[in-house]
Amino acid sequence: MTRMNFSNSGVVVAMDHARTLGAVDGLEDPGVVLERVIAAGADAIMTSYGVIKHYRSRLIGQIPTFLRLDGGPSIYREDWLKYNEWSLLHTVEDARKLGVDGVCVMGFMGGVVEMRTYDIVARVVGDCAGDRLPVMVEALPCPADRIPNPLDVKAMASASRIAFELGADIVKTYYTGSAESFRKVSSICPVPVMIAGGARMDSIRQALEVVHGSVAGGGKGVVFGRNIWQSNNPAAVVRALSAIIKKGSSVDDAMKSAALS
Repeated sequence: MTRMNFSNSGVVVAMDHARTLGAVDGLEDPGVVLERVIAAGADAIMTSYGVIKHYRSRLIGQIPTFLRLDGGPSIYREDWLKYNEWSLLHTVEDARKLGVDGVCVMGFMGGVVEMRTYDIVARVVGDCAGDRLPVMVEALPCPADRIPNPLDVKAMASASRIAFELGADIVKTYYTGSAESFRKVSSICPVPVMIAGGARMDSIRQALEVVHGSVAGGGKGVVFGRNIWQSNNPAAVVRALSAIIKKGSSVDDAMKSAALS
């Protein structure tokens, strides 16, 4: 099967949340979400094994697809960024059998499971080297004695650089609050840096302003989930994000072109 090319920039729609959260608003019907965001021009999908297995005909060969390989306990046992357990749940060979175009794993800098995640990243990168299957690493500082503020610019830059040093082809991390500060992250990481959306923001405008700032600071795009499929109009949000990332549109122009109020 011919692998689809992802240009390492643009709008990646994240749909792996239910693996941790279980029942989550907006992802009740993954098929409907896929239909809407793909039609709106999403550049790639990052999701779980189950979603790819069940909706394979809509994904493989249709849109670049990344498989989340790793995971920890559900939210009903441990809180996000405070994991005491983390595992490689699916192998690179599993990914190849599904026919995906890339894989995604975590790097929790400063957390209890830091070395476990780095071991997973290194192993996955090595396993992907033979046929150059792209590896996206979600590099996140965790609350810790030596990281009092996980959103600190130096912490974010360090987490991203460590992910690169371990072999990441794409780094996914959080926005630092301004274009100037985010450039300190993107400039120290030789591979494309894309931002995570995290929890749903207060408004679509706020989410678009975050993206606009990240692009101005050297970011290559987004890996967004809840800020897309928990909105009232996921397709319009994808179009607005694309306008900012690919065309350099202002937030106002992006909202206008996507018919967002």
